[in-house]
Amino acid sequence: MKKRPTAKVDEIRNRIDHPIVDADAHQLEVVPVLLDYLREVGGADMPDRFLAFLKHQRRTFDMSAEDRLQSRTSMPVWWPVPTENTLDRATTQLPRLMYERHEEFGLDFSIVYPGIGLQVITLPGMADEELRRASARAFNTYNADLFGEFADRLTPAAVIPMHTPEEAIEELEHAVQVLGLKTAVIAGDVMRPVPSVALEHPELADKVQYQDCFGLDSPFDYDPFWRKCVELGVAPTSHSGPIGMGSRRSVTRHQYNQIGGFAEGGESLLKSLWMGGVTRRFPTLNVGFLEGGAAWACSTYTRMLDHWNKRGGEAIQILDPAKLDEKVFAELIDAYGHEKVQGYRDSLVRDSLWAPGPDELDDWRDCGVATSEELAELFVPRFFFGCEGDDTLNALAFDTRLNPYGARLKAMFGSDIGHFDVKDMRDVLAEAWELVEDELIDENDFADFAFRNTVRLHAGMNPDFFKGTVVEEAATHVLQEDAA
Repeated sequence: MKKRPTAKVDEIRNRIDHPIVDADAHQLEVVPVLLDYLREVGGADMPDRFLAFLKHQRRTFDMSAEDRLQSRTSMPVWWPVPTENTLDRATTQLPRLMYERHEEFGLDFSIVYPGIGLQVITLPGMADEELRRASARAFNTYNADLFGEFADRLTPAAVIPMHTPEEAIEELEHAVQVLGLKTAVIAGDVMRPVPSVALEHPELADKVQYQDCFGLDSPFDYDPFWRKCVELGVAPTSHSGPIGMGSRRSVTRHQYNQIGGFAEGGESLLKSLWMGGVTRRFPTLNVGFLEGGAAWACSTYTRMLDHWNKRGGEAIQILDPAKLDEKVFAELIDAYGHEKVQGYRDSLVRDSLWAPGPDELDDWRDCGVATSEELAELFVPRFFFGCEGDDTLNALAFDTRLNPYGARLKAMFGSDIGHFDVKDMRDVLAEAWELVEDELIDENDFADFAFRNTVRLHAGMNPDFFKGTVVEEAATHVLQEDAA
């Protein structure tokens, strides 16, 4: 049922000279069909286990207000997909309809992320390994089958559980080498039991947990997984945040839990990879952080450089307690100290509350840099940031006056069609274009935002990513220009 684009979409498309590549569309899986795949992969009882997991994720709706308060069970999203707009709801669930309506939206090509699959694989995650692995395989096979005939305009993302590097590698290899999928979404973290609590009080292991973000302080070495991503030409993307954990745990307000959640999750994973030296050890690895916008990225980039300049390995030496001039300090206490302070002069001079320090002082030691410019080079070329089109702060990514070293961070347009944020799928391009109309970015910035940066993320690791698609020629031209 092809329809003409709106007049606004026509106006925009007639003005620009490049395709629109959508970094982040969404589908809603058809559960009965998905369960058929799950049954085939995991056996007859697996669908019931999967449905029980989904029910547990939404258990708050079966609880009284008092029970929610006592257990601090957070409020999840309750109506996450289009409903009143029935055409958009069907578009979310039917790949053929999404395909046919793409020109109506003003989009040329979309990378399509899961709906239910995103929630159960990469957001809270599944502790049950057998269920988790069977679910990932079922979702990926479902996507390969249902989207396969629409590959010139749509490509689905494989879901990759990250509980261990071996598990992640196994599913990534199967998704790419067997199913033919080209991109993947990973968890931003895995919740793990605090070891001492799990040892002494195993009954509390699922309640006292910490976030493992794979790059720093992990019990596992994830370098083999990043190496496999490079080998297979897959840019891992993350689409998760600590929604329902920590300070995002309102028992009555989902929006309290969600606002800023994807940004917080993106920042945690990015800092772990950056400070953990992953982008130094794998200089061709691109990583995408979706749906959190770009403002957090600009802030993290700027603050991390500022902190390195003042607290990097060399800079922090000026804070060494051993460098205190005890004689001068004593004289100043005598001259200016309150009598109650003067009474403790000798012990105050002799004892430092800040000693001893850690064995290794440089928190950025894994980055192996000598200057902040080198540190920036481990960030700017390799990290990409998915942004919904209606976010005005997307413009910050392109502000070379604001970002250190004149950086243009790699913001990408993600339509988010299929999620409750989008009232009408026909409006997503017009909302993104408002940045140009409001003179917050120019048309060259928009070309980076709505086309080139998504090409750079994926085709930068796999030059054949867009082969056979309607944007193949234009994507190849981007790579050639960048190489030149």
